[in-house]
Amino acid sequence: MGERWALLVVRELLLGPKRFTDLQQALPTASPNALSDRLRELADAGVVRRRQLAPPANVRVYELTAWGRGLEPIVVALGTWALAAPPTAEQLFLSADSAMLSIRTFFVPTPERPEATLRIELRDHGPAGVFGVRLTSTGAEVAHEPPEEPGAVLVTTTDALVAAFGSDDLAGLVAAGAVIIGDPEVVRRLVASVRVPAPTDQHSNGAPVKSGAGG
Repeated sequence: MGERWALLVVRELLLGPKRFTDLQQALPTASPNALSDRLRELADAGVVRRRQLAPPANVRVYELTAWGRGLEPIVVALGTWALAAPPTAEQLFLSADSAMLSIRTFFVPTPERPEATLRIELRDHGPAGVFGVRLTSTGAEVAHEPPEEPGAVLVTTTDALVAAFGSDDLAGLVAAGAVIIGDPEVVRRLVASVRVPAPTDQHSNGAPVKSGAGG
């Protein structure tokens, strides 16, 4: 797990299986050879397995084993710790799954609120940027499979979504070009309830740093 890209591969598989090309898109600075090496090593170690999807998909995907999924609290804890780190060039690109893991990790539920569902389309990530979110009295469930009849649909970019976390006002999202279909209150509830910690960054004279849960 200490090899470069290994934990990031795990992060990208926490929300479900992916094709090799999906992983390349999520980790654009990883060379194909390095990515292949990490996947092979993780498979040999029992963290990842390769599976052929049934028709009509008929594609080969990589997914975490049950043991591999046990790494989620470690990945989330490292990502949360890294919020206080000085930003690097590699952090300028935020993967779709990293942003969505922030929702699952930092969503603060309101017990008395009814369940609500959303379809989120992060248009800067294409088909790999489509997610389903279910808001419950205990947290937020996130998956790559969107609900058939969501309470709201949000089409936006990853950066605009992350910038809106913690805000009770949708004006910033709308100004950034977001499209909201359905009940805007569901979208407002989502972004307002994702409260990403902003610890003091001692490397930048106390300025808070904001990022995704997956680093």
